[in-house]
Order: sequence, then C-alpha cells, then structure tokens
Amino acid sequence: MTKTFKALTIAGSDSGGGAGIQADLKTFQELGAYGMSVITAVTAQNTLGVHGVYPMEAAAIQGQLDAIGEDLEPDALKTGMLFSSEIIELVAAKIKQYQWRNLIIDPVMVAKGGSPLLQQEAIQSLVKHLLPLALVTTPNIPEAELLARMPIRNLQDREEAAKRLYQMGSRYIVIKGGHTKENEQLVDLIYDGQTFEYLESKRIITPHTHGTGCTFSAAATAEIAQGKSVRAAIQTAKAFIQAAIEDQLGIGGGHGPTNHFAYQHRVREGLLHPNFRTS
Repeated sequence: MTKTFKALTIAGSDSGGGAGIQADLKTFQELGAYGMSVITAVTAQNTLGVHGVYPMEAAAIQGQLDAIGEDLEPDALKTGMLFSSEIIELVAAKIKQYQWRNLIIDPVMVAKGGSPLLQQEAIQSLVKHLLPLALVTTPNIPEAELLARMPIRNLQDREEAAKRLYQMGSRYIVIKGGHTKENEQLVDLIYDGQTFEYLESKRIITPHTHGTGCTFSAAATAEIAQGKSVRAAIQTAKAFIQAAIEDQLGIGGGHGPTNHFAYQHRVREGLLHPNFRTS
C-alpha cells in the first residue's frame, strides 16, 4: 500500500479562498499531500481587503492541535497567520509536546491590502518561541525587515537580514523577492547558515497576487512532507507560485488570488523549474 504523506497547516481562514487555510489545502492537494488544518482565526475578506479578523479561542485551537497530535501525526507542517502571542506560544508548546518535525514558518504579518494580521507584541513571541523550532522560515522583504530589525534596500541587505534570522534558530531562511522593484528578474534568497543560493524568475506585473506567501510555503511543506530535500522543495514551491501568478484567474475587483491549478498543467506540458544558482 502506498504511504499517504500528511501536511498540516496552522493558519487563518480566508473567506475569499485565495490565502490562508484555503490556499494551503488547495496547494497540498495539487502536490499530492493529504492536507489537515488548525484554524487560528476566521477572516472576512475578499480581493478588496480584510473586513474583519476574528481570532479563535485558545481552547478551540488547543482542541484542534490535540486532535491532530493524538491521531494524525503530520510529516510536515506550516504556520501562517497566528495573530497573537497567546496563540504563538500555544502552537509552539504543542509542536514540542508532540515532537512534530519539518516546521515551515510563513511569518504572516500584513495582508496584501495593508491590514495587520499579527499583533505587534506577538513578533517577539514568534522570535522567541517559534523560530527556534523551524526547519524553514519564508518571510517576504517587509516581514524580514521587521524580524531582523533593519531596512532592506538591496541584495546585500537581504543577505545580512538572512544571517540575523538564521541566528534566531531556523535552519533555512528564504527571503522572497516579490517586493523588490529594481529589475525584471525576481530573486528569492536561500540561506542555510553557510551558503547563499538564489532562485530567479521573471517578474510578472499584476495585481492578482493574493496568497502568494501562503501558497509558496504550502508548496514547500507538501514537498518536504513527501521526503523531498529542502532545496528541491523550495524549487518546486518557486515553480508552483510562478505558474500560479502567470496563469491568472482574473477574478475579483482588487488583489485577486493566484491560480492553484496552473502548476500541474505545466507539469503535464513538461515545462522546467526556474534557474537555481549558488554563491
């Protein structure tokens, strides 16, 4: 009997379906991992913005985590929107209690439209309690600036920020390049404590990028759950999100969602992964 690989997402619900739990489960499914979820908050949102954030009670989150821990041990897991210090500390405690491995952290802090999704005092809890448990942490540039406490203006700044984040405990740091504007190439930086590596792709000018961070980290989680190396998982995640952005759905009147169907369509057509270089 073929083994079923299980991936867990601990994140918020997005009623618009483009980010959060919904994006994660779609991505897990597309990449062949059995998806499970722990909902930390319910958001009322669409492509026009976040209209409300309703955190779950701690007891409800604990109950979900225990239900997974007692019966459905994940092969890999990711965190997304955790919202508060209380939720972060609870999640970290349960990860340690059940000895879950292969944690990918997407440090969700601000929605695409600018709405805060992580309380300010929770940032230190993230650094203290969760980052030391991580296999991979995948901030975008604004998130890396907040975590590393430094401005990021160029690639050298990103390398310095990656070094600072690595010292916080995560074994791999991936600082995504989507917020840079300097050229037509988009470069994601990967750091393992010794070597900087770079994934390059063509920049796509589009407003339809809602949920890119969730989808990228979910793709890496699904691949790691199935035994892929971190570098191979990040390559697939990069290819997955590139396809999802390029092959637009074009729905909604604002920041539309990406196309989670696109990657498998490209696999069937035999298209290659993006360039991967080391320095």
